[in-house]
Amino acid sequence: MERPVIGIFGAGKVGTALARLLVASGHRVLIAGSPRQTALDLVVGVVAPGAEVATPDALVDAADVVIVAVPFGKAATVPWQRFGDKVVVDAMNYWPPIDGNLAEIDDDPRSTSEINAARNPAARVVKSLNHLGYHEMEDDSMPPGSSLRRALAVVGDDPDARAVVARIIDAIGFDPVDGGALAHGVELEPGHPIFGRELSCAELGALLTPSTQPAARAA
Repeated sequence: MERPVIGIFGAGKVGTALARLLVASGHRVLIAGSPRQTALDLVVGVVAPGAEVATPDALVDAADVVIVAVPFGKAATVPWQRFGDKVVVDAMNYWPPIDGNLAEIDDDPRSTSEINAARNPAARVVKSLNHLGYHEMEDDSMPPGSSLRRALAVVGDDPDARAVVARIIDAIGFDPVDGGALAHGVELEPGHPIFGRELSCAELGALLTPSTQPAARAA
């Protein structure tokens, strides 16, 4: 099966760590950073060799899957209006020590991914990759069949989009666990038992709200 083209918004520690894993797993990776980042081509060439720097528009045009890995407070700077029918992975976390206490988020009963998905209801938003620290991504990546593989949850309202993201997670060295609807993304956020913990499929499944069979993988 041909690997999907991955576009990453965010050239920070999370975005570049993901880019390295994705390039190593055979994906074409495009990455867009902040307009204020200077010499981005040089930076990406050093920290994520093989990834291609792109403008936001070029990234969206070329990517099959878009990963949003910018600071949560910068989420509105990403071109959500162009994500119609794209599989979009929300890899962000709301961190009050960094973002400040945002009353509109604190008072909203929805998960943060539901809030982001509302920016473009046509986007096929999936929550994943956020409950794993960037410093653990490469260290914890393991080949298929390893008993030491770490599990990562995949939640979203579109089952096909969840399956696409599950295959990507499998390809970069983790066991995907299907967590059902996007609303269950709250279980993956900071302050909840899943966040930041190294868990097996069975352990992660026991902590998720819905039924949790391992998500579909590539054949």
